[in-house]
Amino acid sequence: MIYLLLSILFNAVLFIIIKLFAKFNIDALQALVVNYFVAFGVGLFFLDTSFSPQIIISQEWFKGSILLGFIFISTFYVTTITSQRNGLSVASVASKMSVIIPIILGVFLYDETLGSVKILGIIIALIAVYFTSKKETGEIQQASNLVFPILVFIGAGTIDSSLKYLQTFHVPSNQIGLFSSVTFFCAFSVGILILVFLSLKGKIKFAGRNILGGIALGLPNFFSLYYLVKMLEAKAFESATLFTIHNIAIVLVSTFVGILFFKERISMRNALGIGLALFALFLVTY
Repeated sequence: MIYLLLSILFNAVLFIIIKLFAKFNIDALQALVVNYFVAFGVGLFFLDTSFSPQIIISQEWFKGSILLGFIFISTFYVTTITSQRNGLSVASVASKMSVIIPIILGVFLYDETLGSVKILGIIIALIAVYFTSKKETGEIQQASNLVFPILVFIGAGTIDSSLKYLQTFHVPSNQIGLFSSVTFFCAFSVGILILVFLSLKGKIKFAGRNILGGIALGLPNFFSLYYLVKMLEAKAFESATLFTIHNIAIVLVSTFVGILFFKERISMRNALGIGLALFALFLVTY
């Protein structure tokens, strides 16, 4: 239970920091790249086992870390854009409603059950993502404002599913810290390549505040992943139940933070979407 609570805490902190990027005019991509390097460094600091490049490359989970690294930085970047364009609660709900993806895969990979009630929950979840992402009629609504929450939904679901698969079949308990660190380093490497390309094109301007933003993000980011994997390893519940409880709490915390501290305006349609999201999350754990 402690791993569950800690994972919820650090994930909620991530959404708050991301929301602050816009306020302090922090370039999301630069901050994310720095963040992944910091998360990698934090992981190395807490490692209690020796390793070498040869040992890492020989691990069964290494190729999965490379793929996750690419998905991490892509999804995190889109989450940042969603938080700034659509609001903190929208980014949170779109990300956390992606729980239906690992739930569906759990049926096929881990022999978990999916009854009629859970199927109803999945359908309601998809409707909820739309309503929480939709602006009020009369506001300027760009098509991309709806596309970004959908991309967050798909990316976050892919990350959760991949983590569950790798933790179940390939990552031993004593290598969770190393696996997390390597995954963050892979994300950092992808980000560096992107920054170099944009720099050569003259499309990016570096600033110190972006580095500070990345440092602030890196510490909670590492522990959000570390405790998520530890939570899955504990196996106190089926993965469907764990992911759902985990995501309900993060949706609630980030939504109330957005309202109380960032003065986000929640329309009736958005409120209905959030309510449907919570109801759907309840149904998939019924």
